[in-house]
Amino acid sequence: MPDTALRAITDDGAFRVVAIRTTETVRGAIASQAARGETAKLFGELVTGSILIRQTMAPDLRVQAILQGDDRASRMIADANPDASTRGLVQLSAGAKKAGAMNISTGGLLQVARTLHNGSIHQGVVAVPSTGSISGALMRYMQDSEQIISVVAVGCAMDDAGEVRDAGGFVLQLLPEVGEGPLAVMTERMRDFEKMEPLFASGAAAPEALLREILYGMPYTHVGEDALRFGCNCSQVRVAASLASLPKHEIREMIADGRVLEIGCDYCGKQYQMAPEQLRGLLEAH
Repeated sequence: MPDTALRAITDDGAFRVVAIRTTETVRGAIASQAARGETAKLFGELVTGSILIRQTMAPDLRVQAILQGDDRASRMIADANPDASTRGLVQLSAGAKKAGAMNISTGGLLQVARTLHNGSIHQGVVAVPSTGSISGALMRYMQDSEQIISVVAVGCAMDDAGEVRDAGGFVLQLLPEVGEGPLAVMTERMRDFEKMEPLFASGAAAPEALLREILYGMPYTHVGEDALRFGCNCSQVRVAASLASLPKHEIREMIADGRVLEIGCDYCGKQYQMAPEQLRGLLEAH
């Protein structure tokens, strides 16, 4: 089953739902960062959450979700892009590496940066609940920064070998047209959708299955569908542009060194090379 995002709205205008499967995307992101154990699970949930926010608020724009640990020295970044690719970065402090996990239950922060159509950035920062729940942090963000009442659930289930078995989630938004009757029904129904893990286990976590179950008995219309994938937008051109922004004296020092410069992408691990003559060209352009 490919990674997919489905968007739907009830015909009465009461609810909007986005349901996603992110298993392969999360596997790619985790592998690129060599994440393990609880760190991998947390990272998978953050990657899934960034895709949900992009699909919900800005499907054709970029969303970055940054999770900061209790120690303020550890962080995870999920970068969801409008070409439906998503990548991520894990940076752990020495203490977090030794402990084997990044704690977020006593001082964790979630920052979401959403690109707007005019090029400006809408940002919001919320505290992670004491439960350490990424789903809870995402709901706080939607309420506090977007002023939209939402139910959010993300999950990343690992198998006995520590590999990703399933990943995905959904967001349910209450729209202005919602009435007391449908709201009461949905409030009761959401008790069965608080966590993704039971849905993975029962086979009910596929996007179309989630839509059917969440909106059971409510006529709805599909309003969007996107394929999702792990991917990085790094390139030789971007590496050159980054080097070109350095002061001239630093570029001259690298040229004088005479060696081929090797630069690795922190997000995907791809290696790039810049020969002295290429650096000289940057200096001339500078």
